[in-house]
Amino acid sequence: MRPLISPALQEGYDAYPRVEAAFGDILDESLHPRGPELLYEIAVILSLPRGASVLDLGFGEGRHSIRLAHEFGFAVHGIDAVRRHIEVATEALEEAEKASPGLSNRVRFELGVAEDPPLADAGVDLIWCRETLYHVEALEKAFAECRRVLRSGGRMLISQAFATDRLEPKERERLWAPMGGVPANADPLHLEAAFVAAGFEVEQRIELAGEWDERAQEETGRARRHLLHAPRLLRDPQRYIAKFGRTAYDIKLADCLWHIYHMIGKLSTRVYLLKAPRGN
Repeated sequence: MRPLISPALQEGYDAYPRVEAAFGDILDESLHPRGPELLYEIAVILSLPRGASVLDLGFGEGRHSIRLAHEFGFAVHGIDAVRRHIEVATEALEEAEKASPGLSNRVRFELGVAEDPPLADAGVDLIWCRETLYHVEALEKAFAECRRVLRSGGRMLISQAFATDRLEPKERERLWAPMGGVPANADPLHLEAAFVAAGFEVEQRIELAGEWDERAQEETGRARRHLLHAPRLLRDPQRYIAKFGRTAYDIKLADCLWHIYHMIGKLSTRVYLLKAPRGN
């Protein structure tokens, strides 16, 4: 009797090796992934005038606020819930002021949260919101407040990472908890329901998957560091916990996994351009 050979074994060790080298060559060809510059390209298309009012929601270290003011001449009001970000962003602004005198007159940083932004009604032309909304507990209230501060016809530009069906429940816990994330906000349907409830219209929805990390890998090789650091963190956690503490360890591991998960399809970035309805 002839031995039975499974089709998978036959395909894996006979058919596939015949195309393996050519397959690898094609995979070495770039698919020209888009990078974070996409957000600035959208800002150009909006054709807002110099002096337009921009709210940078969750400004982090302030580099986007500074760039929006420098390149577009916008008046940028950044709010962030983390006190240290005020200090870091202010230092960055002071440094940028040396090369662009007057820049600090167009940028202001303030402590605040998305659910209660310290702004008057209908005074903002554009809300810039990059990788912020998964930290917001009351998402519907935050969007209602964003609509309140926007002028009639004003825009909100969001970039946000979402979990895909490849991300396992335990992976979600490992990722979101150290970053102070709200797991429900990693569901695009949950986010969309919140901004629709606030009355926003979707002008544009762009699926990016892991293109930003793919682009960074092609340009700088940055992903290689995450791929090296993650297994080291997992293999000998006490080495790093002893030196930096458990909290720093958990955050570092989550950050490495964040980028790796984008590269392998467990996380996917999406960009929304929203519009406040006329008569807001």
